[in-house]
Amino acid sequence: MSVWLNDETTLRAGAGASHGGGLFALLRDRPEEGAGDRAAHVTSSGAAWLAGATAHPRSTLAQWEDRPASPGVLPCGTAFDIVSVPALFGRRMLERLWAEGPGSGPVAVHRGRMLLFASPGTAQRLPSLVAWEEWGTGCPDGPGGHRGALPPVLCHGLGDAVTVPPLTGGSGSDGPRWVVAPDTRNPWLPGPDVLLWACVRVGRSAAPSATGNSIFPPADPGANVYDVSRRR
Repeated sequence: MSVWLNDETTLRAGAGASHGGGLFALLRDRPEEGAGDRAAHVTSSGAAWLAGATAHPRSTLAQWEDRPASPGVLPCGTAFDIVSVPALFGRRMLERLWAEGPGSGPVAVHRGRMLLFASPGTAQRLPSLVAWEEWGTGCPDGPGGHRGALPPVLCHGLGDAVTVPPLTGGSGSDGPRWVVAPDTRNPWLPGPDVLLWACVRVGRSAAPSATGNSIFPPADPGANVYDVSRRR
């Protein structure tokens, strides 16, 4: 994640400083916290990026300045898409993304689900990739006759809107809260391939102990098997 960006301008060039100044001062003047606490707090640059998802960023910033501890509603499909998975599965995905993969973009939790901010277009492509992996429906009559270990994956893109946590506070368990808060104007966002990889890795690791199933069709019992471990 990026370091603190001391940036108090609004998202679009030429925007006046009258809106959002108090909000940015509030975000900037927080007491010093540990690294883990900072990860869950929105910075001024992160607030500007979130506001840029709307058609009227300055109005959005003004509303947040009036109610910085209230959740907001933002449209998907332009600045970001949202991939929603059950919270426990999402936590395991996040661990994989940071331990073995490229990391993640902003992440929030709300009503027992983890919301992963993804690059625009992910909501359109990810379901077909999941279906290609034969995990989406888990239909036992499909190829291989097996059920996948992937839980329901909900994708929100163009035309959808999602509830996002407050810019300040919101650490209680009842409402939405940030796990990885936006802290830059141009956060890196994973695409459908990265998120599918994380889903597959988590499902694979859980499948033997939890379900005994594999994402691959069963092997043909009459097939010849060769040892390729020594192949160069």
